[in-house]
Amino acid sequence: MLDFSRRTTLALMGATALVSPVLAASDADDAFQKLSARWLDGYLRLQPVTATQTGDHRFDGDIDDMSPAGRLARRQLWQGLLTELNALDRSKLSRDNQVDAAILANQLGYLIWDEDEQQSWAWDPQIYSALAGNSLYLLVAREFAPLPVRIDAAISRMARIPILFQQMRAALILSRVPLIHAQTVAKQGGGVMEVVDSMILPLAGTLDAKQQARLHDAAETLRKACADQQTWLDKTLVPSAKGEFRIGAKRFDAKLAFTLNSPMSRREIRAKADAAVIAVRAQMYEAARQALAGHAGTPPMPDAPSNDQQQAVIQAALDIAYADRPARDKVVETAKRTLADATDFVRQKDLITLPDAPVDVIIMPEFARGVAVAYCDPPGPLDKGMKTFYDVSPIPDDWTAEQTVSFLSEYNNRGIADVTVHEAMPGHYVQLWHSNACPSVLRAVLGSGSFVEGWAVYAENLMAVEGFRNHDPLYRLVQLKVFLRTVVNAIIDQAIHVDGLSRDDVMKMLTVTAFQAEREAAGKWVRAQLSSTQLSTYFVGRMEHDAMRAEAERRGGFALKAYHDKVLSYGSAPSRYVRALMFEEPIV
Repeated sequence: MLDFSRRTTLALMGATALVSPVLAASDADDAFQKLSARWLDGYLRLQPVTATQTGDHRFDGDIDDMSPAGRLARRQLWQGLLTELNALDRSKLSRDNQVDAAILANQLGYLIWDEDEQQSWAWDPQIYSALAGNSLYLLVAREFAPLPVRIDAAISRMARIPILFQQMRAALILSRVPLIHAQTVAKQGGGVMEVVDSMILPLAGTLDAKQQARLHDAAETLRKACADQQTWLDKTLVPSAKGEFRIGAKRFDAKLAFTLNSPMSRREIRAKADAAVIAVRAQMYEAARQALAGHAGTPPMPDAPSNDQQQAVIQAALDIAYADRPARDKVVETAKRTLADATDFVRQKDLITLPDAPVDVIIMPEFARGVAVAYCDPPGPLDKGMKTFYDVSPIPDDWTAEQTVSFLSEYNNRGIADVTVHEAMPGHYVQLWHSNACPSVLRAVLGSGSFVEGWAVYAENLMAVEGFRNHDPLYRLVQLKVFLRTVVNAIIDQAIHVDGLSRDDVMKMLTVTAFQAEREAAGKWVRAQLSSTQLSTYFVGRMEHDAMRAEAERRGGFALKAYHDKVLSYGSAPSRYVRALMFEEPIV
């Protein structure tokens, strides 16, 4: 999973003038470039936390203004830019600019829709929690500027976080906040001070006396504000949260179109996913038979199994993989080791051009926990030469031994290897390094979730097919199981939010159909309530990547590394546009 959670006051730019639709090609391209530059400046200036994450450090001391006035300023800018963009005759743009114009129109449309229709600001406390945590974490996680400069920005943001808390309490309509959202944010409540106490205050000794004093004063003021905020979360938000987490068919379909930027409809995705469940389980059965060959006491393994026989054989083989798991405190260490193994394999096989920027495996910061087990945290596209972080969540201290075994059965040694492929090598870390080399900054800033996640899922299959882990059938089985999880994620995404699927039915689909451990399934139920449409990006993206590769092979002269380098050279654009540019197809 790539962390796209970072969402984020400039006096509004003067009213944008409409551009005449009758322009020569060069004039149209020039007009679009100027428009996109103004969009990027406004997008980052009005969302300072996003600016820091992107690598624009002009606003590192500010935090997004989430007051009604701040939201109105953004809404007016998005609408003005979209009106201007719609006045351009895109047919007169270069092909690259046609792609960027389509991506920008989709993003502006989504931002306006979210403000007016979805109104996340009124019911989703995660927005504010992520802003508060990231506002500080992003300043100290990477050394993009001298430490005193970054600490000055942190001190400034510490003074603004209490204002953000006030805006959060004023904006949220408690009756609309779903309980699961309130509970999750309440659990993350200590995350802001965890960043301060573990990442910022230990650096105080390197500062001069005046800056040290300012830092300690700011930290203590913030500590009181965070304590007051935690009391409000626990005593007011959680008890009062009565909202419906299911967003319904109308909003789901609208959001899905923005999220995927793909012609694939919800019903088409469901039909393809239902068929894929059958196909992937059949592949798992064959891998399981290979893994169980020579083992005593295996269940019957006929060529044409019944559903019960298929289930028993796959489960028996998975149980062997589950038993090979890391110790409770060795998950991060295991991820580091498998990252080295995967890197060696990719280099040996020469599968793709590898990054010249580093990647580190780190413990996930507290404010980000509770949604995903791991994620890739890349440097912003405007930050050059910075590290990528592969964040791994530690096992919660309050988990019982039974819960821990369930989790580590899911994230066994082979499972962690597959996650590492997805998040780092040759998944997100490698793809995003290629993306940031693309001349289009817009595509890097507005990366397509389905392209990015689709590549990472494609990379999982690539590594297994190419023989990572010595063609181990258990590794292939685990990789196929993870892909089955991807398929089922796309099903439950819409089944929960549109069809009203219950927790019991979701858990049965996850634990029986998809063979997931109880802790993983329970976590996915939480994640599916906290988000919508994002869980569909993995399966849709994988289908789109598979289709592009099949088309490249059909055209002849296919070379694996050259294809990978080329398909990633267009940046993180939606696959429909990457395909159009790569194969010189019409840009629709």
